[in-house]
Amino acid sequence: MTSNGFTRSASYVTTNHFYVEMSPDSTIVACFTECTGLSAKVNYETYLEGGNNDQQKILLGHTTFSEVTLKRGVTEDLSFWNWFTATTSRRRNIRILLFNQAGETRQCWTLIGAIPVNWQAPSLQADGNAVAIEELSLAIEGLTVATTGGGAATVVTRDTSNGSFPSS
Repeated sequence: MTSNGFTRSASYVTTNHFYVEMSPDSTIVACFTECTGLSAKVNYETYLEGGNNDQQKILLGHTTFSEVTLKRGVTEDLSFWNWFTATTSRRRNIRILLFNQAGETRQCWTLIGAIPVNWQAPSLQADGNAVAIEELSLAIEGLTVATTGGGAATVVTRDTSNGSFPSS
């Protein structure tokens, strides 16, 4: 056990173990170097009620989802470019799977009705030596989050008696 009360084991999750799956067959199609924009926000309005001077009221509105941007090294696979240039009626569900150090699925984000809205080629520099990275941005109709992505992941629960996570 470490000094902060948490144990280090194969169950900890880092941000560098993830894959992206595209429906309909849900096979792992690409390894990406970065995924940003996984967020949802509930829009709301506040109003003041007459005679109630010590608090405000909140009216909830629709949920909005940000664009999700996927970055990967340039390869000979043109599936994302082909999807981007196809008609916009080709919506897909995209699953982003996050794994722990032991290779177990720990969390799964499903992008519902993803539509490519931006594709960007890498910057090219004659004197550069960085890896060429392409970007694909997706607008989404919805987002679900699950603790497992269909894999056999175990759920980590907090031990309330001592405030630590059990070792697996």
